Amino acid sequence: MTFDDIFKSSFQEKITSVSLFDMALALTLAFGIGLFIFFIYKKTYQGVMYSSSFGTTLLALTMITTVVILAVTSNVVLSLGMVGALSIVRFRTAIKEPLDIAFLFWAIAAGIVLAAGMIPLAVIGSVIIGIVLLIFVNKKPHSNPYIVVLSCADSASEKEAEAFLEKQVRKCVVKSKTAQKGAIEVNLEVRLDSDSTDFINALSEISGVRSAVLVSYNGDYMG
Repeated sequence: MTFDDIFKSSFQEKITSVSLFDMALALTLAFGIGLFIFFIYKKTYQGVMYSSSFGTTLLALTMITTVVILAVTSNVVLSLGMVGALSIVRFRTAIKEPLDIAFLFWAIAAGIVLAAGMIPLAVIGSVIIGIVLLIFVNKKPHSNPYIVVLSCADSASEKEAEAFLEKQVRKCVVKSKTAQKGAIEVNLEVRLDSDSTDFINALSEISGVRSAVLVSYNGDYMG
């Protein structure tokens, strides 16, 4: 067996294992679904700082996964080598929003399903997932949660302020309390009956209340 025979059997025959039409179709659909995932991510993002680079990553991840799976499905030996190569890859970027994990898995799953030839499943499944996310993520709660930060001089002013606050809001729950000599700070979660926040002005006028701060938050509290 000559070198030309070895080269022909190990390389040239693999070139035609995936047709150009299949590659073009899979990558075009991956690009379209990746754009759709990017669009849904942009519409449903509720974090503090929107990152366009993460949205671009979702688009690229869909196409990259499609390319990898196309290569793996065309050759068994290559698939085993790919598993070994990808096993050393570690994703070390911290995920701040839990929903970002769902988008990452969505992009990867779409690429895998497309490369496997299940085009209707990839397209229809992505559309359904996108609609579900748009409905439930953008669904506004009945009342937005707020945090009231009270700074009081003593226990008497603290009790008076809390009693006043309970009459002005629908719900009032103490989340944390810090006491120092001559100063008490209380963080309370409140649910408003209306959009009016004038009660904070009256709260700050109570004797012994040094300051009253109203902060909107998403329901996750670390204290």
